[in-house]
Amino acid sequence: METLPPPYPFKCSSPKAKVFLVFFSMVVCTAALFILQLKFFKPRGKDFYSFEVQDSKGRTVSLSKYRGKASLVVNVASACQHTDANYKGLQELQREYGPAHFNVLAFPCNQFGESEPNSNREIEAFARGNYGVTFPMFGKIKILGTEAEPAFRFLVDSTKKEPRWNFWKYLVNAQGQVIKTWRPEDPVENIKSDVASIVRELIKRKKEDL
Repeated sequence: METLPPPYPFKCSSPKAKVFLVFFSMVVCTAALFILQLKFFKPRGKDFYSFEVQDSKGRTVSLSKYRGKASLVVNVASACQHTDANYKGLQELQREYGPAHFNVLAFPCNQFGESEPNSNREIEAFARGNYGVTFPMFGKIKILGTEAEPAFRFLVDSTKKEPRWNFWKYLVNAQGQVIKTWRPEDPVENIKSDVASIVRELIKRKKEDL
């Protein structure tokens, strides 16, 4: 019986084969690194605290300083039928729950009935002088149109609820996501339970981390 010769051995000694193997290995390694990057280093999406705004003195401020706290973001005005009740109520919220775990963040706007025509300095002096506000007051912004403040536009896009007047309120959690909104005519008293709930949870988590 005729003996068959042994199978021809596969050889990788040729230069072309070596180049192919090196190239193939590089492709596999690159793909693996890319997958790992997507899994473990996926960039964080936008949230309210990822934006920068102008303070009442025109300085750039990163909202990241409020990350880890709850925020009630409000478009305020000095000459509105809702001014008195809202400023009083907002300051009461700030006094009771802020600033360690919560802050009212006030953004003046003159696009609703032209009820905030004053300068940033005048707006701040009015709020602090008449209502003793201690919460942060930012520079005057636009909310409607192409010049809308990006941070406020994020709130609108997240909720699909665009302010139609002064003193709309957006409750933002510690991670920068909007969880609830209120209209200007809603009593600030109605907001307390939601703010209190978030603050209690934040305090509980901090105690557990100790």
